[in-house]
Amino acid sequence: MNLDALTARLHAIRDANDWRRFHSPKNLSMAASVEMAELVEIFQWLGEDESHHLSPQQLEHAGQEIGDVVLYLLLLCAELGLDMDQVVRAKLADTERRYGK
Repeated sequence: MNLDALTARLHAIRDANDWRRFHSPKNLSMAASVEMAELVEIFQWLGEDESHHLSPQQLEHAGQEIGDVVLYLLLLCAELGLDMDQVVRAKLADTERRYGK
């Protein structure tokens, strides 16, 4: 996955629709949170086992919401001047240091 290419495509959509004025870090973080809540809603009333065995429709819906979250986070990183690949790798390294073997 080329994150720079994805971000460029997102910026093209943003610019074509004159959405830049709405893409402040505050708004993008709130939008990501809303999309995460939509993902949580899929699992809200499922049991543990049910959450591992989603219907094809539920899986498709979950994938859409995960995509929304990731895309908003890419836009947020761009607005903050953060490199998504770098911040994810740094966080993973920290997690490995703290909890890895």
